[in-house]
Amino acid sequence: MTDAPAAEEVLLRCEHLSVRRGESEVVRDVSAELHVGELVALLGPNGAGKSTLLDALGGVLAPAQGRVERHGRVAIALQAPDLARRSVLANVTLALAWWGVPRPEREERAHEALRTMGADHLAERPAWALSGGERRRVHLARVIALRPDILMLDEPFAGLDPESRTNLLEDAVSVLRSPTRTTLVVVHDRAEAWALADRLFILIAGELVAVGPPRELLEHPPSIVVARFLGFDGSLEDGAELLLTRASHVILDPAGPLRAEVAHAVPLEDGVRLELELDGGRGRLYAVAPLPAPRPGDSVRLRVEGGARFPRQVADDAVAAV
Repeated sequence: MTDAPAAEEVLLRCEHLSVRRGESEVVRDVSAELHVGELVALLGPNGAGKSTLLDALGGVLAPAQGRVERHGRVAIALQAPDLARRSVLANVTLALAWWGVPRPEREERAHEALRTMGADHLAERPAWALSGGERRRVHLARVIALRPDILMLDEPFAGLDPESRTNLLEDAVSVLRSPTRTTLVVVHDRAEAWALADRLFILIAGELVAVGPPRELLEHPPSIVVARFLGFDGSLEDGAELLLTRASHVILDPAGPLRAEVAHAVPLEDGVRLELELDGGRGRLYAVAPLPAPRPGDSVRLRVEGGARFPRQVADDAVAAV
């Protein structure tokens, strides 16, 4: 029996990693570490290179440049929950057999993993008879049963209806975190990252542009590119600075110091999302107002609490680079 890993033990490290698919360099010069006991979400827009980076870190793709250092066994659950046309239990035990788990241990470990994912009642059901959410649960149970040191998941909640996605996400929060393992989860939706992760890796256009705890990155995005990706869609010119905002930063207030006109109003379930054009061409902000809400063409006053500030020159350079 081996000692438990040290709290800061690095289970995976990559240095200056670049990855190509065909003639295209999809991932460029990525350096990062994954520590024991943490759950990291790899977040980025479509086409950012998230799955390519995951495949390279897991050993499925060879690096074009740089290196990857792994300590322990790696298990990857790819995005598609492909199951054999057998029973659910057989699907999990087959994975354990391929992994080299002794035959007497396989069924017990399979049932344990299925129970963990709330799917043990499906054990005897044929895989073809499962719903999308059930297939995802079995897909996760199969890889969790392997008990890897490094667990990698590629968009495990993709393709589900909102209710199934929410239920699976709630169950997965505790299941995917382990004090003896590191877990890297590729996600597309920011809400999934916030629900799951101790740290975020934000990948945009193949480059790792931000690393840190979710709340820290949301409150202090390191660049305009990261802020825009994290939903800072409003802009206010404030002297030599550009203030970027999310809707939660903008508060309608009859005594507020700023005046704006409502340009558009989009109904929401519990209110209205307003697009606000500031007087003097100083910018465009977004806010969520309760019903009854102002209408397009109405004049409103507002105040801003929070947001991310950047020098105007940096903002101009960022726009020019795009």
